[in-house]
Amino acid sequence: MNNQLIVAQCKNKVEESIYGVQQELEFSFNKIDAFLDQFPLASYIPLSHKSAGDGPKLAQISFSLIQNFTNQLIQEVKPILKSIIHQELQKLAQVQQSAKYAKENNKQLHPIKQDNQNQSNSNPFKYNLMQNHSIKQKEYCRAIAINNDNSIVLAGCNSDIKVFEFKQEQLKLIQLLSEHSYNVNTLNFMKKSTQFISGSYDRQIIIWSMDQYNQWICEYKLNEHNDEINCLILNNNEDLIISGSDDKKIKFWKKQNQWRCSQTITDHAKDVVGLSLNEKQDKLISCGYDMFILIIEQSQWGQKWKVIQKIAVEYFGLRLCFINNNVFTFQPRVSNYMHIYEINSTNKQYSKINQIDVKSDSDQCSYQFPQQYIKSKCILVNKNGKNVNLIRKNKKGHFIIQQSIQFEHNGIYGSMSEKWRLFDNLGCQVQRNLNQKILGILNNNELIIIQIIRIIIIYIIQQIQYYQQTIKTKSFDDLSFKQLMQMEIVIIQINHPKQNFGK
Repeated sequence: MNNQLIVAQCKNKVEESIYGVQQELEFSFNKIDAFLDQFPLASYIPLSHKSAGDGPKLAQISFSLIQNFTNQLIQEVKPILKSIIHQELQKLAQVQQSAKYAKENNKQLHPIKQDNQNQSNSNPFKYNLMQNHSIKQKEYCRAIAINNDNSIVLAGCNSDIKVFEFKQEQLKLIQLLSEHSYNVNTLNFMKKSTQFISGSYDRQIIIWSMDQYNQWICEYKLNEHNDEINCLILNNNEDLIISGSDDKKIKFWKKQNQWRCSQTITDHAKDVVGLSLNEKQDKLISCGYDMFILIIEQSQWGQKWKVIQKIAVEYFGLRLCFINNNVFTFQPRVSNYMHIYEINSTNKQYSKINQIDVKSDSDQCSYQFPQQYIKSKCILVNKNGKNVNLIRKNKKGHFIIQQSIQFEHNGIYGSMSEKWRLFDNLGCQVQRNLNQKILGILNNNELIIIQIIRIIIIYIIQQIQYYQQTIKTKSFDDLSFKQLMQMEIVIIQINHPKQNFGK
């Protein structure tokens, strides 16, 4: 691994770490703010001056005591934040030093070639759970598909297919399809027609169409595979279906008057679990349990497909995806690295040129939930172990992880729409995961958060006692804890005008 690759990986980790710290701090303070808002001060009947004078004498808190406590608050919080910032600056300095060293010793790793296509902006993003919009089901859901305008969501439900209407951020079950006799593995919408295709453990591929009553019906059944269907893809013209199966075969289905199998590739020695077409639609890549990636090309004249390259891999992979005509990605099973392959312009052979860190957190993974590249946003969706890694290809052609969503187990399946909605097991797993992620954030930063909460609560109690003394001159009946917090901040800023708490 050369210097430039080390520098790029370190820089990406630092950028991700800084962004994560910012997000976690902001989230933590928002949680504290929301928690305090739930507890407004209890209202009470204002006392007359005479009644107040007859009450018990309360200890007066002096301004000097408030000022001293404010100083304590600053002194306790400041080292924590300073330590975090110092650590990040040290990492950044190391990256800059490594970059300088690499520049002086010439760069060896060539960057991935860019497309001529316009690249999307590289602004950071983060997926959040749509509160109260999840649907729970006890049955296994191994496949999800979303139509082109995000109005319909399909979900496998053991051997059935549930059809949901997605409207106003709500999922509504509108139809249940029961043509398959065993678990549904794959679902793919067509974009040019109101059709979709499904593949199942029952060895069948079914093409579904919408009738005049807006109901989905079975139009074709394709039955030439001898074992379960693991993966399906469509070409852009939607007149070619390519399927991979446990029978070790890749089949090409062409539509003329009806769908029929036009060719079968038998070069894999074990189950076929991943398929992807390039932009020109003339090259197909496949992977399986036999630890080979096949490069399959369509001949210019005969329209037949031929294996032109076999790439041996150290560990078998479950998913792969073309990024453009020259580059594809490959995810070895539960590995902490995703491999990047590029074609050599001289010998026209693909070879591994790079790898990037990805999260897995599991020693098990299933092949469903294929890799998916959203070209309009330059986003690669890569499920690996317990994680769904969202990876962006920047303008320089480098891949950077923007977000990793961790789940409680590896049995997660989903899809991303072209319009950038991410559906995972219809949200039930996402909701469970995000709740755990929030707890994880709190656990990772519990020392910081507990310390801050302790200081704030003590200070609020003292402030309440102080404000109760003002009842003779002014009523604070309607003040909430949040308003008292704002007063606290004002006091701190008055006493320490040079202290900036916003950065």
